[in-house]
Amino acid sequence: MLAAETYRDYCPNGLQVEGRPQIKKIVAGVTASQQLLELAIACDADAVLVHHGYFWKGESATITGTRKRRLQLLLQHDVSLLAYHLPLDAHAKFGNNITLAQQLGFVVQGCVMQGDAKGLLWQGELLQAQTATQFAQHIQSRLQRAPLHLSSASQRPVRTLAWCSGAAQGYIEQAATLGVDAYISGEVSEQTYHLARELDIHYFAIGHHASESFGVQALAQHLAQQFDLDWEFVDVLNPV
Repeated sequence: MLAAETYRDYCPNGLQVEGRPQIKKIVAGVTASQQLLELAIACDADAVLVHHGYFWKGESATITGTRKRRLQLLLQHDVSLLAYHLPLDAHAKFGNNITLAQQLGFVVQGCVMQGDAKGLLWQGELLQAQTATQFAQHIQSRLQRAPLHLSSASQRPVRTLAWCSGAAQGYIEQAATLGVDAYISGEVSEQTYHLARELDIHYFAIGHHASESFGVQALAQHLAQQFDLDWEFVDVLNPV
């Protein structure tokens, strides 16, 4: 369904830890932290579905420290862990980018990146132009957190948009080539401030966690409907 095998990703997608064979309840969350696992077990989950799982490229392969404690918790309670990274960012129905656009009320025109980055950078617009301050307030009202706004040099109104969830501040130059008024992503880097001004584009960092909270909910709800399961979203709040 997510065509995970077609992505060159930084981690394995799909079943990462095998638990009991019968699944009746899924707990969905953004990141498979120990806190999320503990809350999922308290909710009697048979499986945990996340965006950020384990076994990232370049990490040590040893099972020690926090990794040991997290895996031990899953194995002791016979709970499965399923994780979908880039496939869940990019999916046209359940993905983080499309569901973020729905949450923020964007008129979606489509994804504009293909190849290894297919489906990651999206383009659209607002129904009506807003000042940057109004748009920041709109984001805060929908996500319950204030974005960091880096001003463009001209302070132009915001109507046309590009966005990519997560740590995608590096796509700001690609967004600027689209001629949009604003680019939205999760995180920010030091150089992003200078690029926003020099490229004359507004940049809104809305939080990595906040930008990737909706895809996993859409996927969990779909799976629950397809297989007659119970599901619950557990939001372990993260200011980043």
